[in-house]
Amino acid sequence: MLRGSGTHLGGAANVIEIESLTKRYGDAVAVDDLSLCAKPGEITGLLGPNGAGKSSTIACVSGLRAPDAGRVRVLGHDVHHERRRALEQLGVVPQELALYDELSARENLEYWGAAYGLRGRVLRERAAAVLEQLGLAERADERITSFSGGMQRRLNFGCALLHTPRVLVLDEPTVGVDPQSRVRLLELVRQAADAGAAVLYTTHQMQEAEELCDRLAIVDHGKLIAFGTLPELQSRLGGRDILGLSGRFDPPSARAALEGLRETLGDFALNTLDAHALQLAVRDGARVLAQVLAALEAAGNEVREASLRQPSLESLFLALTGKELRE
Repeated sequence: MLRGSGTHLGGAANVIEIESLTKRYGDAVAVDDLSLCAKPGEITGLLGPNGAGKSSTIACVSGLRAPDAGRVRVLGHDVHHERRRALEQLGVVPQELALYDELSARENLEYWGAAYGLRGRVLRERAAAVLEQLGLAERADERITSFSGGMQRRLNFGCALLHTPRVLVLDEPTVGVDPQSRVRLLELVRQAADAGAAVLYTTHQMQEAEELCDRLAIVDHGKLIAFGTLPELQSRLGGRDILGLSGRFDPPSARAALEGLRETLGDFALNTLDAHALQLAVRDGARVLAQVLAALEAAGNEVREASLRQPSLESLFLALTGKELRE
């Protein structure tokens, strides 16, 4: 759904509920009346350019910062006023590694497991199970200074899994990792959601968000500007299909042929046109493809290959914010 004054957050299915959240630092407003929810078994991506308010939102959900207005509930408990009850089923994976260099992988896990209230045999068994899940069982008793960056990232993630939380908050968990560790981390995120956890996930990787997240929240200047599944955003933001053609084109005649189809095509955009390529942004591309091909060929152009795809998350993000995600 797109953000509006009528956004409804109620319902027992919502595990994270952010309602009219505002966070200021002096005169600067980092989060501005933001409302958002996350459901069990779903991965909700939180996307925005640098300075958009993502980190402050995550900090408020994690109980690290108190909101200046609005509230955050986790499993029905207010994070600020019922901190212990709200956070006992929350697992947080920060962007900065929360590991101790002088400890082994097993010792790091047992330290954080104890912080979550695990003790004795239960703690040891959970640490062993998480090490196996992370693919680190054979390196369990090595100090983590011998680990690669990707292995440390996996261990950092594992520290949040020990108490089997019903809510996971992940802040750029794959930043700077090797491809193998990235694949393993994304598998772990999906496994957690498949097991019923609600996952709030921030990333700068558009493809990662597009492939992994069930719903997407785009924020800018502290405000939520769009929220929904990728198809919902594509549809409700007026997304057009991208029709790409390659072959031999005479640009003036090709342009004239397309203009002749204006009534059929409706509001289209000619993105690229040269002697070898033509790219068209048009609604309902599958319906009009045959007419486009026929008109171009009747005007003396030769189409050798055609592709049709929906607009990407990257193009939608750019249209909404006017910025690249990494900007």
